[in-house]
Amino acid sequence: MPTALLIGASRGIGFELASQYIADGWRVIATARSDEGLERLKALGAQTLRVDVANPASNSGLAWQLDGEKIDLAIYVAGVVDRETTASPPTREKFDLLMHTNAMGPMMVLPQIAPMLAQSAGTFAVISSHFGSLTLTESSMAVLYRMSKAALNMYIRCAQHDFPEIGCVALHPGWVQTDMGGPQAPVKVQDSAANLRETLETVRTQRDPKHRGAFLNHDGSTLPW
Repeated sequence: MPTALLIGASRGIGFELASQYIADGWRVIATARSDEGLERLKALGAQTLRVDVANPASNSGLAWQLDGEKIDLAIYVAGVVDRETTASPPTREKFDLLMHTNAMGPMMVLPQIAPMLAQSAGTFAVISSHFGSLTLTESSMAVLYRMSKAALNMYIRCAQHDFPEIGCVALHPGWVQTDMGGPQAPVKVQDSAANLRETLETVRTQRDPKHRGAFLNHDGSTLPW
């Protein structure tokens, strides 16, 4: 039975991915920061860990919680965007939440779990965004969001060099109907998760060099950096 680690899976795409992997017979280890999120994941049948990706002290404890595990696939799903905040400059709390969740979190997580992934020549994926650019500057937080995603995308390229024994990939899920994407988004969360899983299975099993360190759309097509 393959094992998937889903980091930040208590809602949205992460919760849907956990549901689909469990339905297909995978063993799923899933993290959440709240009691409510942990209970939702437990009800699915996931093994749960409490991790707050925005908190460096919490993030740094992931390795000991996973001690002895062999992981086939790890997906860092956690992300945050704040459309309501247009303050310039943002508060320190807003800055830390966005940057620690979107960019610093994966940078802290991967070195801890890379040895567990290496046992199965596994894959590390992050849910990113094609907004990893600085073209839109309507607010300070919009710029910071794009900075965080640009940093995340580039980290995946660096990570592939640092951890050549595993596959590293950034994935764009599309504009999805979640609490972040809103009800007007054109892609249903179930469809996005299914497409992401199909793309990840191709990356995980075919080990095509073009996928290593790549930025991929949810349909498997390669996106420009």
